[in-house]
Amino acid sequence: MDEEKKEVIAEEDGVTYGGIEVPTNERSIEKADENYTAENIQVLQGLEPVRKRPGMYIGTTASAGLHHLVWEIVDNAIDEALAGYCTRIEVIINPDESITVTDNGRGIPVDIVHDSGLSGVETAFTILHAGGKFGSGGGYKVSGGLHGVGASVVNALSSWCEVEVKKEGGLYKTRFENGGNIVQHLTKIGECSLEEHGTKVTFKPDPTIFTETTHYQYETIKNHLQQMAFLNGGVAIVVTDARETPSRSETFLYNGGIREYVSFINSGKNPINPEVIYCQGAEKVTLVGGEELRIYCEVAMQWTDYYNSDGIYSFCNNISTKEGGTHVEGFNLALNRTINDYARKNKLLTDKDANLTTDDCKEGLTCVISAKHPNPQYEGQTKTKLGNSEVRKIVSSIVGEQLMQFLLEHPSSAKAIVEKAKLAARGRVAAQKARETARKDALGISSLPGKLADCSSRNPEECELYIVEGNSAGGSAKNGRDREIQAVLPLRGKILNVEKAREEHIFKNAEIGNMILAIGGGIRENFDVSKIRYHKIVIMTDADVDGDHIRILLLTFFYRFMRPLIEGGYVYIAQPPLYKVEYKGNPYYAYDDQELEKLKKALQLKEGHPIQRYKGLGEMNPEQLWETTMDPNVRKMIRITIDDAAQAEKVFSDLMGEDVSPRKQFISENARFAENLDI
Repeated sequence: MDEEKKEVIAEEDGVTYGGIEVPTNERSIEKADENYTAENIQVLQGLEPVRKRPGMYIGTTASAGLHHLVWEIVDNAIDEALAGYCTRIEVIINPDESITVTDNGRGIPVDIVHDSGLSGVETAFTILHAGGKFGSGGGYKVSGGLHGVGASVVNALSSWCEVEVKKEGGLYKTRFENGGNIVQHLTKIGECSLEEHGTKVTFKPDPTIFTETTHYQYETIKNHLQQMAFLNGGVAIVVTDARETPSRSETFLYNGGIREYVSFINSGKNPINPEVIYCQGAEKVTLVGGEELRIYCEVAMQWTDYYNSDGIYSFCNNISTKEGGTHVEGFNLALNRTINDYARKNKLLTDKDANLTTDDCKEGLTCVISAKHPNPQYEGQTKTKLGNSEVRKIVSSIVGEQLMQFLLEHPSSAKAIVEKAKLAARGRVAAQKARETARKDALGISSLPGKLADCSSRNPEECELYIVEGNSAGGSAKNGRDREIQAVLPLRGKILNVEKAREEHIFKNAEIGNMILAIGGGIRENFDVSKIRYHKIVIMTDADVDGDHIRILLLTFFYRFMRPLIEGGYVYIAQPPLYKVEYKGNPYYAYDDQELEKLKKALQLKEGHPIQRYKGLGEMNPEQLWETTMDPNVRKMIRITIDDAAQAEKVFSDLMGEDVSPRKQFISENARFAENLDI
C-alpha cells in the first residue's frame, strides 16, 4: 500500500497528480521576463500595499490575523489610557461579525493635517505611517502602536469602516468602503457636551481578504482584553457578544493591575509568600546624542509550590514580549543576586553551599514584568524581544532594591522562598544525574528508542511523528503509514503527570524518555526547536475518556518541557472517525454525530442500517487507519496553538495541578459543551 500512496516524481515533461498537472521544469517556467526595465516597476498607492500583501502587516489572513484587527484598534484606545486620558473601553462583536470599539479618550483630531490636506481622522485611517506616536509631536509619550499603521491597516482590510469622534462639543463621522476609500468625508453630525470625548470605530473585515474565516471567537477576544485590563490598572474594559440572545457581556477592571494578574494566574495554586511582591519605579536616562528618556517599570511576583520555572510574562508598552529581552535580563540579574545575598547574610546558605542559579530561584515563580519606554527597540519585526540596553540596568536596580526590602520586612516569606530555591537546586542536581543515566541507558542500545518506527526521510519539514496510544494501534499505524515521511512511537499506558512530579522522577519515566529522544530538540531551557526531527508531532489517541486524558497529559508535558513546539505550531491532534457505515460495498466515515446524521440523509439509509462506532484505534486495520486518519490528502487534524501564555498556564495548573476546586469549577462551567462522552 505504501508504494501506491507515494507521490510520483516525474522525470518527463510533466505529470498529473491528484488532478493537477505538475511541470517538472518549474524553474524555467517561473523564469521572469528578460526585459527588466522601469516599465516593470509598480508603485502601489494609498492603502493598496496592505491589500496586496496583508501578511506583511497582520502576519496572516487566517483567524489570528482576523483578531489582530481588533487588537490594532484596541491598542489605539489603550495608548490613550497610557497617555492618561482614557478610563473606559468597550468592544462589541456585532451580529454581522463587525466590531465596534469605543473609548473615552481625547478623540482623534478632527482638524486638518497640513501634510495631507485631510482631517486627522481621515489621515490616520487612510495614510500609512501617519499618527501622533512618533515622539516629536508630543501626542503620546509612551505607546504600543509605534508605526502609525494600525488604523489604516484595519481600514484597508475592511469591507467598510465608520469612525465617530466626540471632541470639543461636536460629534463627527466619516465612512470608508471597499478597502479604505472615503465615501463620506468627516462631517459634523451633531453636538455633545464639552465633557464628552472619545472615539468609536466600527469595521467589518473584508471576506475577500479573510477567505478562511470572518467569524470572531469570543473567548479569544475576551482573554486578550482581560490581559489588557490587568496591564492597565484602573481602566475598565467591557466586551460584549451581541451575536447571542441575550447578548453576553463581561467587564474587566483591576485597580491592583499586574498584582491582580499574578493572583489570577496563581489561583488554584498554593502560594509560598501569601503577599504578591510588587516593585515599581522610573529612571531618566540620557542616550547618545543627548536625548533624555523616562523609563518606567513595574514587576509583580509570587512563588507557589509548583515545580515549573517558566512563569515569567513580560510586556513593553502592553505588547507581549514572548522572547523576553533586556527587561527580563535585568530582572533575572536582580533575582539571582538578591536571593543569594539574602540567603548568605542570613545563614540560609553556608560557606560550603554553591550559589543558587537563576533557574533555582525561578522554580514555582509567577512573575509579570511590565516596562514603559518612549522609544522601544525590538529584535525582529514581530515585537517579541525587547532590545533597549538601558532597560536592563533600570529593571535590575529597581527589583534588586525593592525585593531585598521585602525579604527583610517579611522574614518568614523570605525563608520559604530561599528554601524553595534550595529544594530546586537539589532537584536540579538529581535531575541532571537522572538525565545522564537515561541517556546512557538509551545510547547503550540505540540513539533512538527501540519502540520508534522511524521514517526514511531526514528532512524535518516533511517528517511526521505519530505518538499513538497502545501497542495495538501502534501496530496498525506502523503498517498503514507512509514510511517515507511518517514515524510512529507507541505509548504504553498513561505517561506521568509532569504538573505534579519533580523533574528527577520525570526523567525516570520510560515513555517520557522515549519521546525526548525521538523528538530530538532537548528539553526546558536547553530545548532547541531547530534540532527537532519532525515538524509535525501528532497525538493519536482513542476517542474516549482515557484517550482524552492521555492527550492532556502529553500536552502538559509539551507545554512544560518543550513549549516552543506548541508556540511554533508543531503539535497536532489526530481526528479519527467515530463511525463507519458500509453501503453498497463502500465504506463511509463520520467524525461526529452531526456528520453521521448528514451521512444518513445523503445515503438515504433506512432505520436500523448497521453503523459501526469505533471505540479505539486498535479496531481499525492498517488500511482503514491510513484512509481515515493518516493520509495527508484526506485526514483531519487539530493544530495546537497558544494565544495567551498566561491563560494557558492557568488552564494547565487548574486541570492538572494538586488543587481539586479549580477542576470542579471548570467542569461545572463547561459541562454543557461536552459531546460524545464515553464513560
